[in-house]
Amino acid sequence: MKIALIGAGNMGGAIIKGLYQSRECKAEDFFVADASESSLKNISKINKNIFTTTNNNEAVKNADYVLLAVKPWLVETILDGLKPSLDPKKHIIISIAAGVNLQTIADKVGKEFALFRLLPNTAISLRESMTFVSSLNTSKEQESFIVETFNKLGMAISIPESQMGAFTSVSSCGIAYALRYLRAATEGAVELGIRPDVAQEVIAQTMIGAAQLILQNKSNAEVEIDKVTTPGGWTIKGLNVMEEYGFSNSVIKGIKANK
Repeated sequence: MKIALIGAGNMGGAIIKGLYQSRECKAEDFFVADASESSLKNISKINKNIFTTTNNNEAVKNADYVLLAVKPWLVETILDGLKPSLDPKKHIIISIAAGVNLQTIADKVGKEFALFRLLPNTAISLRESMTFVSSLNTSKEQESFIVETFNKLGMAISIPESQMGAFTSVSSCGIAYALRYLRAATEGAVELGIRPDVAQEVIAQTMIGAAQLILQNKSNAEVEIDKVTTPGGWTIKGLNVMEEYGFSNSVIKGIKANK
């Protein structure tokens, strides 16, 4: 799997790091292009044998997959510049540019290309991403390969492209929503006399444990809540106060804010 990464910013760099550490790709399988020398230096810190360049076409010529990790408003300009180097018989194009649909890319490069649109989150560098995959002009084998590859960087599922916006709110934005809970819970713990660094670590581990109860047990959130909610106990009192201040409603409204 030889990958040309166009754009070596936070998300592009996270994908390279995740693929490299998962041993899905060797350092020699990456060809990374970015206009920023400092971004390329950060990529070289992953492994000095990763090919880096400021020339997009130079990165593409030895690759099988072309991964666009640039700002959405740059996608069409980048594709215009890459056209002379792109070959539908050789290259599969993957985009992680938020809000840029597959038809927009197809209109630029041609309907002959196999195209993927991915929605990962920043935990991909730790191989803990939730990644969503949509495609156009691809085979079942190609789609299975991409899903299996990104499953090694956390969890990946295929979805209709029409649902990308909804999953952005739930998962990509969800990283920030979960961390906002972590911050708020830490502040509450400090008021109870716990040191902030200790509180943050304890709460983060508690969040991991809660998530694994759902993922490993294939359980339901309410079932797991009931297990720790005894009549007259601390948990139910805390939950009721949170609901009094609109906890669930604020989360629902936040997720639907971009609808």
